[in-house]
Amino acid sequence: MRRPLIGITTYGRNDQGDFRLPGAYVDAVRDAGGFPLLLPPGERDPSEIMGLIDGLIFAGGGDLDPSLYGAKPHPKMERINAERDSFEISLARTALEGAKPVLGICRGMQLLNVAGGGTLIVDVPETVGSKVKHRSEQREPVEHTVLLEKQSRLAAILGKSEVRVRSIHHQGLDKVATGWRIVGRSEDDLVEAMEREGHPWMISVLWHPEMSTNDGVQRKLFADMVEAARAFRPNTRERN
Repeated sequence: MRRPLIGITTYGRNDQGDFRLPGAYVDAVRDAGGFPLLLPPGERDPSEIMGLIDGLIFAGGGDLDPSLYGAKPHPKMERINAERDSFEISLARTALEGAKPVLGICRGMQLLNVAGGGTLIVDVPETVGSKVKHRSEQREPVEHTVLLEKQSRLAAILGKSEVRVRSIHHQGLDKVATGWRIVGRSEDDLVEAMEREGHPWMISVLWHPEMSTNDGVQRKLFADMVEAARAFRPNTRERN
């Protein structure tokens, strides 16, 4: 039996027209037993993509354009990419209608929220304060604590209700889209994890679990997602 095929969205084109993605995402999927398939922006039929893959990861990266959720431009906006935004919003809306396993990471969490009608905090330090640092002043990852709902799927997967995570973001969730349950917050009360209500396996986290795959706790998230994709495949004929 082939390994579950896990699609991973990539960053948008750079100035040279190249797509890229940190190798940690690929390594995390491979280590969990999945077959990684990179999904660069530009494809126009998200249902075709969802028909090919067994699971989907929305990766981190640059900010979403604030106009997508009714906000104004902000001086600290960075790496806005219209091609990526358009592609991933369309793909996310298709994924939200299906039942295949989906994991949103950092930008991916924000994307899923916006695709479902939610909004974002354009700059966390400006709005929430600096009680918890979510990235360094040099825009490098930092560690902090996330508290999980004890009865959540995520806490059951990780085997803990309090986890140390690595994050590197300056945006977060404001209005949460309908259909999502908040299952994790940082100590400044910022939403850090959500689960899709009524969905077999759809989880989004604001931190970067792929940056901590040497941590056995974080590896469990990818392992459970790949196993859900493996279990889903033979039991359905759904193509989206």
